[in-house]
Amino acid sequence: MAVPKRRHSKARVNKRRANWLRIDATDASICPNCREPKLPHRVCLSCGTYKGRQVITMKEAE
Repeated sequence: MAVPKRRHSKARVNKRRANWLRIDATDASICPNCREPKLPHRVCLSCGTYKGRQVITMKEAE
């Protein structure tokens, strides 16, 4: 198994750790069924559809 020959400096390690903040937040897309905003590649939380199919059943608002 490979083992590092030299230790990485604190600056090098911290530079790598700091880059997770640079990831952009994903924009909400529009559900084609109910026109509500939803996250891409996820089930719509207002109508329960995904890729044109009814995936989960939603309770009706009373």
